[in-house]
Amino acid sequence: MTTSFTTAAALTAAVVVFAALPTSVVGQDRSTDQTIRFHQSRIAADPDDPLAHNRLAAAYVQKARESGDLSYYALAEKAATRSLALLPRGHSAAVAAALLAAVHLARHEFTDALGRARQASQSDPAEPTPYAIAGDALVELGEYEQAAQAYARIAGHDGPQGADSRLAYLKFLKGDTRGAIASMQRAVTLVSSSSPRGEPAAWARAQLGDFYFQVGDLAAAERALTGALTAAPGYHRAQAGLARVRAAQGRDREAVELYGRALAVIPLPEYAAALGDVHARAGRTAEANRQYDLVEYIGRLSALNQTVYNRELALFYADHGRRLPEALDLARRELDVRRDVYTWDVLAWTLYQNGRAGEAAAAMADALRLGTRDPRLLFHAGMIHKALGDTDRARDYLGQALALNPRFHPLQADVASRALADLTRGGAAPARRP
Repeated sequence: MTTSFTTAAALTAAVVVFAALPTSVVGQDRSTDQTIRFHQSRIAADPDDPLAHNRLAAAYVQKARESGDLSYYALAEKAATRSLALLPRGHSAAVAAALLAAVHLARHEFTDALGRARQASQSDPAEPTPYAIAGDALVELGEYEQAAQAYARIAGHDGPQGADSRLAYLKFLKGDTRGAIASMQRAVTLVSSSSPRGEPAAWARAQLGDFYFQVGDLAAAERALTGALTAAPGYHRAQAGLARVRAAQGRDREAVELYGRALAVIPLPEYAAALGDVHARAGRTAEANRQYDLVEYIGRLSALNQTVYNRELALFYADHGRRLPEALDLARRELDVRRDVYTWDVLAWTLYQNGRAGEAAAAMADALRLGTRDPRLLFHAGMIHKALGDTDRARDYLGQALALNPRFHPLQADVASRALADLTRGGAAPARRP
């Protein structure tokens, strides 16, 4: 989430894997479990129906998003692969290839996702979904201009297949926060006009709330996230986003409750880390450590988790001074497959925490190459330059982070404030780890 939930990531932009799929593939009026059972029965009656396999694959993708159980992606892959074998050309083949691309994307196999998306677009050049997924994969690979070109192919399409939410993320990355918010507002309007309730509408509002949080507009963030919960009651991303707003407002009891609800829906490591940080700020060390242990448990639960959550785990270790050599190794492994600005940021931060500020500064230059206005990135840059004795740049970056959102993190906002105060007094001593 931006930058901070889905890791900015994700925003991952924002790969709304299921929402990007053709609506014709989705059983709109049934719960996901009902949809799965329905299409399983269709396949039992006719094992050679490619459309039924596609719809089942789409339902599995949605179930993975809802439950956090990554094993559903393997089931989706099996169903889509069967569909493609049954009908290797035409629109159904394009849908199957797009579903496989979505699975690769969710598993952070970004190069494979790009290849499958391009295969899908060749099967049906008129279908917008493959271009959306290709653009999402290119964003994660750090190929931002190519991503913009892919998104240009879906200009004019409404809803989750449209370009507004994706272009909003690109604008945010390039430092145009006002333009990002305006584009995201358009995306909210478009998706809500066709489907006012459900995950696509909730996702769009939650993403808008994330953008507002990044610029410190907590009231607007709260409105957007509350709207997301109206569109999809219990939506984990909106609950976690609202928890972050409550923590920034100093309403820790509500933040703890909301993070707990989000974790009960999907146990994501960033949610557990954030909950632990709220406890730590309040001096509840035992509770914080329980959440921190959960972060590691989730990150190591399976081989797939160890791929999908590498970046989150590296950032967590670096933030909390744990397993620092391992954090650096995880960040480097992530960079092998994902070269967006947030992966460069995590590499820079792990290098800094390992006492390698010079190398960290070089990586941080890559993280900031687009001019992204994210308080976390700017905080990291400020601390790195403080460690190098570069007082002016450190003061500038830390000042920018706090000007955007003075409560951007339960623990690190205070670290930034203290560091900036030290620099303002003229002290440029090496920074202590947060």
